[in-house]
Amino acid sequence: MNAFLLALRSSFGFLSTIPVGITMEGLDEFFKRTYLHLVVGIVLGLIMGAVAYVLISYLPAPIAVVLLIAFVYYITGLNHLDGMADLGDGLTAHGSVEKKLKALKDMSLGIGGVAYAALTLIAFYAVLISLYNESDAIYSTSADVARIFFFAMFVSEVSAMQSMLTIAAFGKSIHEGLGSILVNNTTVPKYLIGFVIGSIACIGASMYFGLWVAGIPAGILAFIAAIVATLLLLNVSTRHFGGVNGDVIGASNEVGRVIALITITLVLMYGGIV
Repeated sequence: MNAFLLALRSSFGFLSTIPVGITMEGLDEFFKRTYLHLVVGIVLGLIMGAVAYVLISYLPAPIAVVLLIAFVYYITGLNHLDGMADLGDGLTAHGSVEKKLKALKDMSLGIGGVAYAALTLIAFYAVLISLYNESDAIYSTSADVARIFFFAMFVSEVSAMQSMLTIAAFGKSIHEGLGSILVNNTTVPKYLIGFVIGSIACIGASMYFGLWVAGIPAGILAFIAAIVATLLLLNVSTRHFGGVNGDVIGASNEVGRVIALITITLVLMYGGIV
């Protein structure tokens, strides 16, 4: 199989639950092309957007949002949420860097991990409900509200993938593992390729749906906001642990998605979107 196609297939096997099959050879090819995170983000974002459109069109908002969240974790798996839980254990541990690292890598789940994972899910639910309320207040038809959800889920998933690349490109690995392989292989040129792909996708979505604020594509605002939030997460991780690992990379996916959704919601509230 062509090396690029093998890498592309493996990227979906690594970053989603889509049953495409995955091999060590495929992972090696994928890690040579880490910018493929954004290709996966675009495809998953389109799928999530389509599901969101249908759910919002035919179900009450609270039920639609719960089912949408369940679908997001069904198609992406729980690894990233697990990373958020492990990060919570590490950040809430008291004492030296060594003690924090031990809590970060510990297989058991502590109260810090439970709290961080729960707050992530609550934030995910709350921002989607807020997005529905703001969209419903602006647009007159359920079809228009559903279109906003399609746009938001697409942009947020692209942003989530770029968030992981941001941690990998600018973070320092603290131990060996898949996380360190991703960090070691995500060079600045690869990061910039991903950034360009993600930016084009978010700008294109904004143009297609006609969502602009003050002449700026709404999607690119969410994309940049997710990156900024991820850099803050990187700073926190570096201060507490001396670097990053796979858990921090996974947590950045959750942070990027929620921050992108919050940004789109705030743009609807205050931006005079057209």
